[in-house]
Amino acid sequence: MSESSEQKIVFEGVSKFYGEILGVNKVNLLVAPGITSLVGPNGSGKTTLMNLMTGLIRPTRGRISILGTRPDQPEKLFRKVGYCSQYDSFPKGLTGFELVRSMLAVHGFHRKEAEPLTWKAIERVGLTDAAHRKVAAYSKGMRQRIRLAQAIAHRPSVMILDEPLNGLDPVARAETMRLFRQLAEEGLHLIVSSHILHEVDTMSDRVILLNNGYVVAEGEIHGVRNEMEEHPMQILIRCDRPSTLASRVFEQDSVVEAKLHKDRRGLFVKTRDADSFYLLLNRIVTEGHINVESVAPVDDDLNAVYQYLIGSRGEDQ
Repeated sequence: MSESSEQKIVFEGVSKFYGEILGVNKVNLLVAPGITSLVGPNGSGKTTLMNLMTGLIRPTRGRISILGTRPDQPEKLFRKVGYCSQYDSFPKGLTGFELVRSMLAVHGFHRKEAEPLTWKAIERVGLTDAAHRKVAAYSKGMRQRIRLAQAIAHRPSVMILDEPLNGLDPVARAETMRLFRQLAEEGLHLIVSSHILHEVDTMSDRVILLNNGYVVAEGEIHGVRNEMEEHPMQILIRCDRPSTLASRVFEQDSVVEAKLHKDRRGLFVKTRDADSFYLLLNRIVTEGHINVESVAPVDDDLNAVYQYLIGSRGEDQ
């Protein structure tokens, strides 16, 4: 294996089938350091690709190398890889500090060396003040960040992040994206799965667009937001006063629609300019008028956006 490939994530002719169901097919990738985002609708193959990188599943055919290590070499692989799953499950009774330290024990760190690494990881995700609180009492966004601390604590070279921004409020999103950029500048590979095209376009060095198990586009994708003018993005904001938020979102000309969720604890907003809308939302949160609990895209609208970006390419596979 060449020195160059030992510094990259390599997929050579990789396919994964679940019985007769296609996961991914004929994937050839060479991923350099930096932030690479996996983009595609549900069922496109993003999770399969990440599970292949972590060794959670094996390819039906083809070869995978993670910085010169095969995914079927778990002891070597997990010294290099940090994985942050989107699934929210924790052992009962642990504090945030205990949770992160326990992961370092799994990686073979002794208690004396694990303690400073634990504090460093918790500090990087902004949870120092909550480190000795029980994880069960954390908000959804705090639980997402402590999972990220688990993934970075052993100082991996590769970070695999499955929807890492889900559940974060706008301020925490911005802080987490800054952390991703810092890690990339330190030379790490970050593989990020996301539904939020605006954030992908903002933070990524490279984008891999998947559809129906195939890689249909890869590389630098500029101006994705500009291409979406005819396809407004719909976003659901969970907050304590959605009616008040509705009265303010039209400060942005790009907002074309706002309607209350049926449970009256959220607001659907359609916007043609996600950047401007998120800046407005950040300002509202900063001013303290409205407590925003979470911000998430609405799948049906995003699927339409993906179809628009993919065009007929997916039909050609």
